[in-house]
Amino acid sequence: MTDSAHIPVTQLQPPGADSEAVACSNCAACCCQLEVMLITETGVPERYISTDDWGGEVMLRLDDGWCAALDRDSMRCSIYEQRPLICREFEMASPECIEERRGMATIYR
Repeated sequence: MTDSAHIPVTQLQPPGADSEAVACSNCAACCCQLEVMLITETGVPERYISTDDWGGEVMLRLDDGWCAALDRDSMRCSIYEQRPLICREFEMASPECIEERRGMATIYR
């Protein structure tokens, strides 16, 4: 194989190695698979609300486990301005964010 035919390999940093490298734009929306309880009124449209086994309101998750409000094409929240308080507090590159990314490390290989 010649050098011109060689495809370079890019080594990605593991999640959490550098908080500057952590961004929603390079994530697999792993936070969108978490259980999200609705504890305040933010205007979440009814079609995205479900009831859990204990009678509490939660974000609806589809059969694939992802939040129903997640746009599958862009992997971004389709109701970002009306997202629940928990989603607002789950900050990019926070310890919780990094821990969730670490838990889904196979996506980043």
